[in-house]
Amino acid sequence: MKNRRAQVLRVTNETRIGVKLVIGGSGRASIRTGIPFFDHMLVLFSKHAVMDLSLRCDGDLEVDAHHTVEDCGIALGEAFTAALGEKRGIRRYGAGFHPRNPFTGEAYVPMDECLSRCVIDFSGRPYLVWRGLDALAHRRVTRAEKKQDMSSAFRFGLAREFFQGFANAARCNLHLELIYGDEPHHVVESLFKAFAKAVDIACQRDPRIAGRLPTTKGKL
Repeated sequence: MKNRRAQVLRVTNETRIGVKLVIGGSGRASIRTGIPFFDHMLVLFSKHAVMDLSLRCDGDLEVDAHHTVEDCGIALGEAFTAALGEKRGIRRYGAGFHPRNPFTGEAYVPMDECLSRCVIDFSGRPYLVWRGLDALAHRRVTRAEKKQDMSSAFRFGLAREFFQGFANAARCNLHLELIYGDEPHHVVESLFKAFAKAVDIACQRDPRIAGRLPTTKGKL
């Protein structure tokens, strides 16, 4: 069956981003954003969503990381919109797994002391729900934490900007929640992995509705 693929070039005064995406690939990734920790998150997204992703970004990192992270989310969302097309035959809703029941409609992913949940609907309507991270989103990063590792310097608010950009451009409902956890690397990684699993399932073809739209409206 033909893989769904897209190539996007997004250029602004702040960033230049090239994306190549293959939905239903093998999980291969080639990422270069200039932010090593963010590169790591996108590589593991590709791996766990089982999609091939090439992404290159030249951004104004001399200002800060905000434009690069947000615009990468937008460019990736645009690639999904192009690759999914009319969305005929897809499951549409992101149903990952629950530790006690693999048939429930949510993607729960643990990362040591953290547990994150993601649910997605490629509905054609952009909306982000971001729960459980308000206390962390704008927490002041100390000088010691910045020197500790890249994940501490990668503010939680930046992760939100990525997911907001993706939801807007992919025109999807995206619900992300940190159920519990506090270690910076683990929090962000568990969110990206839950996102990957939900996206994986939502984009899979459902043989029961082959060639048909998963909606009663006639259009997504």
